[in-house]
Parts: sequence; C-alpha cells; structure tokens
Amino acid sequence: MDLQSLTLLVEILDAGNLSAAARRLKMTRANVSYHLNQLERSVGAQLVRRTTRRSEPTEIGLRLYQHGVAIQGELLAARESVTELGQGLQGRVRLSVPSGYGQLVMADWLLDFKRQFPGIVLDVVFENRIEDLLRDEVDIAIRVIPEPPQNLVAREMGPVRYVACASTDYAARHPLPTQLDALQGAPVVTAAVIGRQLRVSAYQGETRREVILEPTLISENFLFLRQAILAGLGIGLVPDYVVQEDVRRGDVVTTLDDWRLSIFGTQMFMLYMPNRQHTRAIRTFIDFVLERVKGEKERAGPNEAS
Repeated sequence: MDLQSLTLLVEILDAGNLSAAARRLKMTRANVSYHLNQLERSVGAQLVRRTTRRSEPTEIGLRLYQHGVAIQGELLAARESVTELGQGLQGRVRLSVPSGYGQLVMADWLLDFKRQFPGIVLDVVFENRIEDLLRDEVDIAIRVIPEPPQNLVAREMGPVRYVACASTDYAARHPLPTQLDALQGAPVVTAAVIGRQLRVSAYQGETRREVILEPTLISENFLFLRQAILAGLGIGLVPDYVVQEDVRRGDVVTTLDDWRLSIFGTQMFMLYMPNRQHTRAIRTFIDFVLERVKGEKERAGPNEAS
C-alpha cells in the first residue's frame, strides 16, 4: 500500500461513487475500479461497498480513509509551511452560503476577509440546498436547518427570525393578516421546497402552531423575493435580514409580530467535516467568521441576540 492508493480511496469516498471520483481524478471509471480492486487485493479485504448510486466504506475502508485524510492534511500543512516562508498566509477556502444570507449579510465579511488575507483564494457558491459536504466538494457550508447532521461539526451562528411583511403600497391597498390562519388566503411570496407543501411553524410563548400555505410566488433567491415584496406582489415570508433595511426606511411593514415564524429552521449553523485536517487558511476563515458573528451579537444587544 502506498500514498497514491490511499489518495485514490479518499477521492472515491469523498466523491461518493466511482464515476464522480474518475471525473475528479481525470481518469476513466474502469481505471479507478482497477486500482481500487488492486488495493483491496493487497489489503486482503473489501474496502468499499459499491451500489449503482453510492459507494460506502466498510469498517476497514473507513479506518484507511481516516488515515488517508490525516496524511493529506499533514502534506498540506507541510506545503503551507514551505510556501509561507517569507510570504503572507496562503491557501484556498471552498465555501457554500445561502443566497440571501450570503449576499445580504456575509458579503461584506467575505470582502473584509479578502482584504486582510489577499493570499487566500475564496471559492464561494451561493445556494440554499442542504447537500453532503463530500459531494459538494466544499470545506465549509453555512445553513439554516432545524438540527445539524450528527456526522458534521456544527458551530452555531445565531437565530434566524422569519417575518411576515409587505410593501407599504400593498398594505395601503390590502388589509394585512392579523391572525395566523389569515395567511392561508393571502398571496404569499416566499421560499419553499419544490414538490412539498409549505409548512410554516409559528411560536407564541408556549404555543406552537403550524399552517400549510400555497404561495403565489416561490424562489430560492431571496434577493428576488425582496424585489417581489417591494413590488407589492403579496405578503412576504422571509428572514428578517432580507428586508431589515427596507423596514427601517419605511418601505416595508411587518405583521403578525407577536408570532415567531420558521420555515426551514430557527438557527444558522456553520458546518464542516470532523475528520479533515484543516489547512491554516480554513482555520483562519472559521475563526474570522465566528468572530464577526460574535461582534454582531454584541452590537445587537441581549434582547435581539437571544
């Protein structure tokens, strides 16, 4: 067994299947399969269970994978040590952020990070779907979810508050819902999972309610939803940070303020794999973002941050 064989095993399991690993390694699938068979023969045990859709490690395969990841991390650290002699911090951070939060909240943070660490390459994807970090080929994902997956490290970034809102023009022409059930008859503008009913959870003290809605406009792009709300197309159900500046200016008003609303979850998390040796660039980015989150909470004060 050699380092190249361990690297192949790590790539197969990170990619999720042999075909995806072949694309990442710029090899044919047959070639990847051949080398995996050779590795398993040399070890004397099956390392990967193959199905038509997914490749899963056996117990022995998982142990070798963990060793391979650790060795890759040490090699990266060694390269960094050599590269950084006489230079600033360098490396690459692959990041996946939600479209709305990423553009409306995190964009300034990312730009500030680049100013401080110009040698680090930031590779940022703006999307909302919760995907496996292995298949996404990202180092860090920021997500709004009810509960983080147990197989990932989850760092809390704070609560997410949804608001029911409308443009002042819409509010002048239509009565805003004052009861939760009234949302069911209103033209709702929001994000939803395609093919599923939109279930909105609402909390008031110890009371929990759930309403099922049929929105008139659905999008995963929260900047587009903000435009639709400002255009007076209906009642928006969006995180508060999407319209907070519009509310301050008086262009948007909120309703049902005594209810705490939630669609995808009430917490923002930073997620990353627990068994990867992070480079200095990734560790620096994680610390930077968590420090910014802490600063935002302190500025918000105890009432807003809780």
